[in-house]
Amino acid sequence: MGDQFGTTVARWIVSAVMVMSAIVGSASATPFFFSTGNVDGRMAVASRPDAGGKIEIEAADDFTIANQTQITSATFTGLLTSTLAVPTIGEVAVEIYRVFPKDSTIPPSGNVPTRVNSPSDVAFDTRDTALGTLTFSTATLAPSFTAANSVLNGINKSPNQTTGGEGPVTGAEVQFTVTFATPFDLASDHYFFIPQVQVTGGEFFWLSSVRPIVPPGTPFAPDLQSWIRNASLDPDWLRIGTDIVGGATPPTFNQAFTLTGTAITIPEPTSLALFAPAILGLFGVLRRRRRSAAH
Repeated sequence: MGDQFGTTVARWIVSAVMVMSAIVGSASATPFFFSTGNVDGRMAVASRPDAGGKIEIEAADDFTIANQTQITSATFTGLLTSTLAVPTIGEVAVEIYRVFPKDSTIPPSGNVPTRVNSPSDVAFDTRDTALGTLTFSTATLAPSFTAANSVLNGINKSPNQTTGGEGPVTGAEVQFTVTFATPFDLASDHYFFIPQVQVTGGEFFWLSSVRPIVPPGTPFAPDLQSWIRNASLDPDWLRIGTDIVGGATPPTFNQAFTLTGTAITIPEPTSLALFAPAILGLFGVLRRRRRSAAH
């Protein structure tokens, strides 16, 4: 009787495993694409690695992920300014941050007006040409483009954070396309995207895009404004519009970028419905076994 009972239970376990295999097999992979939309020319912010004798600057804008997603490539658009006839592009990096207080020290330092909705203290993941985990290409969209305002050096701790910006900046409008040797593997969450470009004989300024996002962009909520910091402000961040530009009605900005990848979806209600019969069947076997033992 014991052997028969064991065999029956084993069959039900095999059945349950087969059901779970069917559930896994039902997972769907769909193309993922996100965009903040078109460049609007209101703001250009520096974003560069610690290289070439210049301190690091990180500019960040947010996006959300609904399902487990692998990000395989991205684009971002900015200005290349130059004191040379032809500026040289060196290191290019892309960082992904989560939203504070994740990956952060609590409480924060108090060196900025707020950390609510800022990027976290440290990066969640990074791809970099210096590490061989990122490749890139460029396309010139316009040989000369002027942004109405800019941020490069005016990134200061409180109470001196509000500078109004550093005025118009002109350069070649260039779109970078970056491909990740190993995709960013991101769970459902809220993230910040940070591109950095080293330019010898000039600067890279990431251009702003419309806010709120409208088609051909990908609207989402909550859409947070863009943030910035340099090595002197690290680990804190400033809001580019609210903190640095300031004013009676401060502007807020998004930055121009897109993300491309693959989203993986496993339908949870279907999973439960498929798995329930196997569990109920195993429960029935156990009940019958207990009744038999009682008699």
